[in-house]
Amino acid sequence: MAKKGAEILIETLKKEGVDTIFGLQGGSVIPVFDVLYNEKELRTISVRHEQGSGHMADGYARATGKIGVCLSTSGPGATNLVTALATAFMDSVPMLAITGQVKTHLIGNDAFQEADMTGISRPVTKHNYLVKDVKDLARLIKESCFIASTGSPGPVVLDLPVDVSTAELDHEVDTEMNLPGYRPSVNQGHTQQIKKAIKAINSSEKPVLYSGGGTITSNAGEELARFARQANIPVTTTLMGLGAFPEDDPLSLRMLGMHGTMYANYAVQECDTLIAVGARFDDRVTGKLEAFAQHAKIIHIDIAPSSIGKSVAVDIPLVGDAKAILRELQKGSEYKERKPWIDKINEWKEKFPLIYDRESSSVKPQYVMEQIHEITNGNGIIATDVGQCQMWAAQFYTYTQPRTFLSSGGLGTMGYGLPAGIGAKVGCPDKDVFVIAGDGSLQMNIQELSTAVSQKLPVKIILLNNGYLGMVRQWQELFFGKRYSHTELDNGNPDFCKLAEAYGCIGMRVDTKDKVRPALDSAMQVDDKPVLIDFRIDPEENVYPMVPAGEAIDRMLSGMA
Repeated sequence: MAKKGAEILIETLKKEGVDTIFGLQGGSVIPVFDVLYNEKELRTISVRHEQGSGHMADGYARATGKIGVCLSTSGPGATNLVTALATAFMDSVPMLAITGQVKTHLIGNDAFQEADMTGISRPVTKHNYLVKDVKDLARLIKESCFIASTGSPGPVVLDLPVDVSTAELDHEVDTEMNLPGYRPSVNQGHTQQIKKAIKAINSSEKPVLYSGGGTITSNAGEELARFARQANIPVTTTLMGLGAFPEDDPLSLRMLGMHGTMYANYAVQECDTLIAVGARFDDRVTGKLEAFAQHAKIIHIDIAPSSIGKSVAVDIPLVGDAKAILRELQKGSEYKERKPWIDKINEWKEKFPLIYDRESSSVKPQYVMEQIHEITNGNGIIATDVGQCQMWAAQFYTYTQPRTFLSSGGLGTMGYGLPAGIGAKVGCPDKDVFVIAGDGSLQMNIQELSTAVSQKLPVKIILLNNGYLGMVRQWQELFFGKRYSHTELDNGNPDFCKLAEAYGCIGMRVDTKDKVRPALDSAMQVDDKPVLIDFRIDPEENVYPMVPAGEAIDRMLSGMA
């Protein structure tokens, strides 16, 4: 029996384990949505903007570990995905974006709603395909899913001309992959290099484990914890690595970098051995490169050979899967008390804790995050926008599990939090999902409240509303003489509670500390629609610690009087 391309597309996606598509209807993908009309096994979430669909697929992928899939029409529908693709690409998120395209014979003729997605998306994707013949479709879908999810994961674009989706194939679908140039690393690490690393670690007096998003991607959290505890090594994580190591463990240094803990930054700067696991030595982590971990022998574990030595010189490179290599390191590691080192770190922890004015009766964003942690018992999923709200969420919610912190780390995409939180709630319906947003970021994809309402998703939107583009304002305060040029939003902001209610959500406003917990308790009782809580915070509340641009990471502004 002959099958149309659109039918082959959906059948193959299901065979690849896809259970959800986030998409927006449009002319060139009508045949695909027509097949989805009666589809029972594959859930389709109809969004309000294509960028939202991309971030939903991204959030779904980060929260579940599966490939996130989004679907858009051609032209502007496809180009609206570019920011979401770049976001996923920078953070190594497995994602498949299926974009409609004009008929094959019109490609290159400036046809209505034509855009060269192959050329446009190439810099921000792991790979892309333009499907030219229906007989290749099933194979290319399988290859796309394989490429997106293996090695260092990333987004793949499958550009699908409308005539390919309507073309019929009357013989068996060919799904045998043909990827002669793609051999993703699955090695367990070079034996001699592992021996060198074990020797260096066992002889170290002041080691630090520095874990990034790659630890979570490889599902190596348990291996990281076992190795750290067996070898008695303190652990710090990047923003993307939050949750890879439980922050309530005595060995935890929490996050390092520009807004990391002071004790994490001091420990990294003073350590004699730095073991980087699935981390890329981002500039927000290293600060002034020539001053970063100057006294340390650096061991770098990464699945991508190109990532090793890209930013800092590495003494012992270990190419391979973090999960497998950590197991090997654990086998050879020895427990060492390292009392002087552990004592020094504990002194730093006591002397330089994360602080804020706990006596204030006003709404403090740090307090809000602590209350969210308490109310969820640390079992929630936190999806953030970018800026101050992102950093407060990173600092004051205690992460103990992987895949519970979703944020745009590499690209720093405002407007990410709400759609990513929706994607996470779709993928993990039994989890409490909190979106931590600023009044600047939230308005960039606020239309997706409609998506959450239509799907009856009880996502909790925590709006930390200071009337400014907060992080930019903080920089203007500290380094530009308080000249708040074009960062004030309050005069043009909507009434967010009324706006939420207009979409069909529940809206609440909180302006004093004593109302914070009752509002959160009330929100937790809602299970069939989103709740938005507008927390009115001090416009000049700052994120501390802070490493000024161009400084070494131990040269921090503490915020202490």
